[in-house]
Amino acid sequence: MDVKGSVALVTGANRGIGRRFAEHLVERGAATVYATARNPESIDIPGVEVLPLDITDPASVLAVAAAAPDVTLLINNAGTTNRQNVIDGDLDQVRSELDTHLWGTLRMIRAFAPILGRNGGGAILNVLSVLSWFSSGAANSYSVAKAAQWALTNSARVELAAQGTLVTGLHMAAVDTDAMADVAVDKLDPAQVARAALDGIEARAVEILLDEPSRYVKAGLAGDARALYPSAA
Repeated sequence: MDVKGSVALVTGANRGIGRRFAEHLVERGAATVYATARNPESIDIPGVEVLPLDITDPASVLAVAAAAPDVTLLINNAGTTNRQNVIDGDLDQVRSELDTHLWGTLRMIRAFAPILGRNGGGAILNVLSVLSWFSSGAANSYSVAKAAQWALTNSARVELAAQGTLVTGLHMAAVDTDAMADVAVDKLDPAQVARAALDGIEARAVEILLDEPSRYVKAGLAGDARALYPSAA
């Protein structure tokens, strides 16, 4: 699909990757960009229409769908990182990540699928992670939530194909955002992430792997798991 002329909605648009998505959509000529966040007053992007949205709140999701019935491109970017272990971590925080990444994304897809269908099919982009496929030991609850979101992405792709909706998963390793500020690794520029993802949508890619770590881990899924987890051998 063409980004130019589209009507896009971005979740978590107040900072990080979501902010860059909203900015690039405006730059690339989207007809309307709905920029959403739990705290809408924190969005100060020129040229967007700001809407409040908490994807963990079913009523909030239904309200934003009612306010944006012309959407043709849905970007599910909102997320959280609680950095919990699954064995001895805080279960409430583990549930919080699942509620955001899995259930929150599902709420958005279910609310906007009929809207996209009425508007010609359009596209959904789910912002995933290399940790959809790999547990690092530092963010295991996040890996569980992202793995579930990846499975959701694949399921939605199958179910929405008949109405012509493209469903794309975006994977990458570390990105230079607030959530990664204290992690000393090479990081992608959020603007680079948003730009490449929109290019992928225009090319109708169903999966976008932005960096070598993502490509390496995805390829490793076909081999012996001990190659990815040598300490478990």
